[in-house]
Amino acid sequence: MNEVMNALLKRRSIRKYEDKMVPDDLIQQIVEAGLYAPSSMGRQNAKIVVITNKALRDELSKVNNEIGGWPEGNDPFYGAPVVLLVLAKKGEGKEKYDGSLVMGNLMLAAYSLGLGSCWIHRAKEEMSLPVGQKILKEVGLSADEWEGVGHCILGYPAGDMPQAAARKENRVYYIR
Repeated sequence: MNEVMNALLKRRSIRKYEDKMVPDDLIQQIVEAGLYAPSSMGRQNAKIVVITNKALRDELSKVNNEIGGWPEGNDPFYGAPVVLLVLAKKGEGKEKYDGSLVMGNLMLAAYSLGLGSCWIHRAKEEMSLPVGQKILKEVGLSADEWEGVGHCILGYPAGDMPQAAARKENRVYYIR
C-alpha cells in the first residue's frame, strides 16, 4: 500500500497528548501541506494561524470549553500543545469547504510525520468573542472578513494509536 493510502486508512483523531512541544520544522511541513489543499477556483483563500503560545492556547481552550458547555477545567484540545486555527474568507460561498480541505491535509500531514491530530470545532463562534478578536488583530485580519473553520490540534500522541472502526455497510452506490 502506498504512503498516501496508508495515511488515509490509518489516521485517527487523537484525544490525549504528551506534554512535549512539536518542533517548528514539523509544524512548518504540516502547514505547507495545508496550503496545498485544493480550493474553489484556485483562490487559496483559507488562512492558517499557528498557535504555540501556551497562554493563548489555554485561553482559547477555556473559551472553546465554555462554548461547548462542558465543566470548568475540561480541555477540549486534549492537552495538545499546538493549535492550527483555520480561517476562511467570508462571503465566498465555499469558505467552509475550502477550509475543510485544508483541515484534511493538515491532519494527514501530521499523521505522516508521526504526530497526532484532531479537528476541534467552535472556531467560528470564537472569532466573534474577545479571544478571537485578539487573535485576528494579532495577525492583521478582521472579523468582518474572516471566520473560523476549525482547529487542527497537534502533538505527540500519549498512548497507542487507535484502530479504525469497521466501516459501515451500504454507503456506496454504483451507477454504470
